[in-house]
Amino acid sequence: MASLSCRPFARFWMRRSAGTSWNDVIDSPCSERATLRPYLTVMTSIEGMRYQATILSPPTQVSNHLIMWRDLMKKALSRNPNMLRTMIGLGLVLILVLSYAVYSNTIDSEYYRYDTSNGGEILVLTQPDENLSAWQVTTNAALTWVNVTVLDAPIGSQLVISSSSSIWYHSPLLGLDGDSAFNCKEYSDVSESCIAAYTHSIDIVSTETVLRGRVSLELPIEGVGFLQADDIVSAEEQAEYLISSQTKLTTWEITIVDDDDEVISSVGLYLQMTVTSHNLIEVTEFSLDPVTEAFYGVATLIGCFSLLLVLPMIAYFAGVYKSQRDESLRSQTPPPSV
Repeated sequence: MASLSCRPFARFWMRRSAGTSWNDVIDSPCSERATLRPYLTVMTSIEGMRYQATILSPPTQVSNHLIMWRDLMKKALSRNPNMLRTMIGLGLVLILVLSYAVYSNTIDSEYYRYDTSNGGEILVLTQPDENLSAWQVTTNAALTWVNVTVLDAPIGSQLVISSSSSIWYHSPLLGLDGDSAFNCKEYSDVSESCIAAYTHSIDIVSTETVLRGRVSLELPIEGVGFLQADDIVSAEEQAEYLISSQTKLTTWEITIVDDDDEVISSVGLYLQMTVTSHNLIEVTEFSLDPVTEAFYGVATLIGCFSLLLVLPMIAYFAGVYKSQRDESLRSQTPPPSV
């Protein structure tokens, strides 16, 4: 019978005795491994003869995988010993840069936030003649939105709204549902579909007709704005000046006319005018939460490094697995007979 050599075709894993580490078991000679108590017994073929061999239980197989991963990482780091040091150094530098950016913008910020009122108000209209569709109202506020709603007006008539002293904007796209709210302002320019004039009109084609318009494009339509100033006092002065410069005394005239531009009867009609005005509430210094921003920065850093490392690591381990599989297939293939 052929003797069992110390370089078998299959690696036999034994359970370690007390005081013996797994590395000692793996690196021990065959004569020492034979004295250890096995878990399971399997059959294997060595040099054309069958022998009994032992393998370990699933917990030890997990340890085997960990040892394999350790060997692979050692091999990768041995090929590029500066890789790990470079990754850690670059990560720390990015964390320091992000932390300084958050700190500098939080401690010494030149930007300030101002909040304004942003509620809608239904105006009380006056009607000089109760039988005619003509109304008037006067406003003295910083307005952004003007909405006029008419119910049960004759189809084919026309709703006309005029301002005595303020140029305002109107577009059929205002108020329509879409991906984003259209408000006539695109960055610092005015949309081409918005027309600036003192008077705007719309044809009545249904029982409910709504005409929407923008008065001031400088005020924040959501009630929150930001500005740049040297200190809090200058920021408050700028915000107050912005509100006061957009406050105008205006008389609005609303009429419903027919095809001959004659005012029609108001019997059976309902009309309502709503405006959105802005008054300054408070001015605060813009600030960031350092803890939250640091957490976001670290999460972003980890995500970027993960994306950069996952694909190369997948390609590397796929190549290692393929080479091991090819080696296993070659070892199982018998040599050609001479």
